[in-house]
Amino acid sequence: MEPSSYTESSSGSSSPRLRSKEVPPVTDVESGYVSAASSTDGSTSSLPQVTLTKLHAKHLNQQLEKMTPIDRLRFAKACFPNLYQSTAFGLTGLVSTDMLSKIEAESPDSSPVDLIFLDTLYHFQETHDLVDRVKAKYPSIRVHTYKPQGVNTTAEFEEKYGENLYDTAAELYDWIAKVEPQQRAYSELNVAAVLTGRRRSQGGERDKIGVLEVDEENGIVKINPLLDWSFAQVKEYITKNNVPYNELLDRGYKSIGDWHSTSPVAAGEDERAGRWKGQAKTECGIHNKKSRYALYLEEMQRKAEEEQLAAALEKVEQEQKVEVSVETA
Repeated sequence: MEPSSYTESSSGSSSPRLRSKEVPPVTDVESGYVSAASSTDGSTSSLPQVTLTKLHAKHLNQQLEKMTPIDRLRFAKACFPNLYQSTAFGLTGLVSTDMLSKIEAESPDSSPVDLIFLDTLYHFQETHDLVDRVKAKYPSIRVHTYKPQGVNTTAEFEEKYGENLYDTAAELYDWIAKVEPQQRAYSELNVAAVLTGRRRSQGGERDKIGVLEVDEENGIVKINPLLDWSFAQVKEYITKNNVPYNELLDRGYKSIGDWHSTSPVAAGEDERAGRWKGQAKTECGIHNKKSRYALYLEEMQRKAEEEQLAAALEKVEQEQKVEVSVETA
């Protein structure tokens, strides 16, 4: 496996949502498939690398529900090509990272699972310190870090988009800082499947997730290996296995994201109660359906394409009129 390193982001022009979709998602009843076709040019190279029928996905979930988290990870490594772990170095993701290191020790010749970290430029310093400690603990792990397009520091971000964008235009902020970088990562790394740190006990929309899901927008398979663990089980594993964790957890934080939208959790509150406290919001746009801003971008692109088509048709009509005038002269 390659040594630990950071992979900087490149142009956002390859982001799937920023391009027209000439091949529609294969999610209709007739096809029976749950994997989506994310092709933007009709070529097979941009089709999903894993395609599952609904019946197959249901069967896999039934079997995966019976497995332990580490066996789910073994299955994912054996079954899915181009498998990555998407992580913000939360407690659950750290358990998966540690388990993956154990699996690698069992089978050193197996394909490695690299990490994808979305650096929004608003993470706590404690989170960045944790990244360094994780890399020291697991030196063979490679971390691909993706930042908002065209900026490398918070100062550059605020110069380009203004201060407090997360308050003044929250959905736009989520798109720029999280959704677009994630799409760019998936595109540049040719991701087929990702491991996530979501669990049912985290509440909100997560209480109904399966072990295996398929993103209907891009066809990427999501695997939630610890979905049936409680926070207490996760913390117990971290302690027993001496896994590095975020120091903020010892200060009352349980779910840690950007500093501007994360606060400590009171006794008896859900572990994600400290995220976007006082707001109806529960997800940042990475795991939920398309945000209004994403839909807006698609609508603008559709209108631009319609205008181009109308202009082309008008040009043809004008040329035909000229030809008719010449013939009758």
